[in-house]
Amino acid sequence: MTKRKKTTLQILGILATLLLIFGIWFSQNWYRMPGIIARWKNPIGENQAVNWKQGPATRTSDKPNVIVILVDDLGFNEVSSYGGGMAKGKFKTPNIDQLAADGVLCTNGYSTTAVCSPSRASLLTGRYSSRFGYEFTPTAKGFGRFIARFHDGAEPPYIYNKEVDDALPPVEEMGLPTSEITIAEMLKPQGYHSVHVGKWHLGGTEKFMPTKHGFDESLWMESGGMFLPEDDPNVVNAKLDFDPIDKFLWANLPYAVKFNDSPRFHPKGFLTDYFTDEAVKVIEKNKNHPFFLYLAYWAVHTPLQATKEDYDKLAYIEDHTERVQAAMVLAVDRGVGKVRQALKDNGILDNTIIVFTSDNGAPGYVGLPDVNKPYRGWKLSLFEGGIHVPYIVSYPDSIAAGQVYEGRVSNVDLFSTFGAMAEAELPTDRKLDGDNILPFLMGKEEGEPKRALFCRTGDYSYALQGGWKLQADNIQKKKWLFNLNNDPTEQNNLLEKEPKKTAELSQLLESFLIEQAEPIWEGAIHAPVRIDKTLNATTSPTDEFIYWQN
Repeated sequence: MTKRKKTTLQILGILATLLLIFGIWFSQNWYRMPGIIARWKNPIGENQAVNWKQGPATRTSDKPNVIVILVDDLGFNEVSSYGGGMAKGKFKTPNIDQLAADGVLCTNGYSTTAVCSPSRASLLTGRYSSRFGYEFTPTAKGFGRFIARFHDGAEPPYIYNKEVDDALPPVEEMGLPTSEITIAEMLKPQGYHSVHVGKWHLGGTEKFMPTKHGFDESLWMESGGMFLPEDDPNVVNAKLDFDPIDKFLWANLPYAVKFNDSPRFHPKGFLTDYFTDEAVKVIEKNKNHPFFLYLAYWAVHTPLQATKEDYDKLAYIEDHTERVQAAMVLAVDRGVGKVRQALKDNGILDNTIIVFTSDNGAPGYVGLPDVNKPYRGWKLSLFEGGIHVPYIVSYPDSIAAGQVYEGRVSNVDLFSTFGAMAEAELPTDRKLDGDNILPFLMGKEEGEPKRALFCRTGDYSYALQGGWKLQADNIQKKKWLFNLNNDPTEQNNLLEKEPKKTAELSQLLESFLIEQAEPIWEGAIHAPVRIDKTLNATTSPTDEFIYWQN
């Protein structure tokens, strides 16, 4: 054998060995690739100061300021003013409770759907997102395959569609259509300065940025990220080994934000506190003209991370995961207090409406059974646990303190409510699904808005009117009918006992479904979600479940 041939064979052997090693690594770590590619294409720089625009020196208008504080995956039982609270009632949220004491505690508040992005799209537009095809949460190609592979052989089965998965557009292109009108765009002609702080998750390319949807300024994260680096000396982590989504998040999420169209950079400190501190700066800068602040916390979504300081305050909570989760809520509660104090310090608290709510209920995949009590179900399900959320409104100029409102209000109502407050012109070329709820909260009108509540997420949908609620899962060919007036925790399925009401709600739901647009993209997986059990609980063949598509 010649020396050249020997050298060539050695090189080929080395390449074959490297390929084998890479193949083995890739087979075990392929789900890390989205994060690796993102960091290569879009590197993250060091922290930089955010230079918010300075508003006028004197007050320019008496129109009310508008603040929406939207929490991610906050369960009904994680706010102590609703009579529950975590850690068997020991855990308290004093600042959120004070916000309720300042205004009205809505006991029947609803998100528009049971998952984040479509819910946010509906809140900002006042329209059910399925009306304009924004039906599923943006996820990376291969995400459904990852979940299905993790649950291979499970009963009930995970239904994965490879053709749909292969046809998905890039996740950053899954954006809120620019043809839709947001609260920020609606308020702009009335002289409002609109600022977004926090999670966006409505598109990641330039054409879908918050500043392309009416916001004048935005400190944003596209979909999600770490609250602190995993190895930060001030962080306490709680990983959920039984949850494939959690595994995917820890492997891929960055610790990064952007300001308007800047490159990505590291935030300063714990993400929730960072967003709060920047929101306070926004209030100080804009105190003399009407503003809309959309403070969209990433908390309390997974990955579960808390500061050691907050974690140490909760030594009475024995379960580590619950303690980290409660510490994350504690950071949100602290943020609510700081926002309220900033308004007070700047003399604009009375003329500011604050709405505190969640994009959906808490998920069963965190493994904590009590976070949505007393309601059944989780995020991803249209049972009350997935959509019945904390909903608090403070507006000292117009709402008497200490009120409790039991009518059903929804995040889809905020568009019309803020438009009426600001005397803005509402769009007439499209159907709005929400109502102005302020007269009900002020006690000027009795009862609740007459509109029904709906949702469609793939093959799963519901309609709610007059306290009667019908859910339909077309994959299982199963329906549930509940009278929430008598059975708010959905224990008794009245489908067979109430044939007339079933027919009435079925017709109402069918009318709604006919009006909806085709999805911009399809969901690649139907995942079974048990209604009454967390993801880590022992299962039984008799467990009720729904199929969630995404």
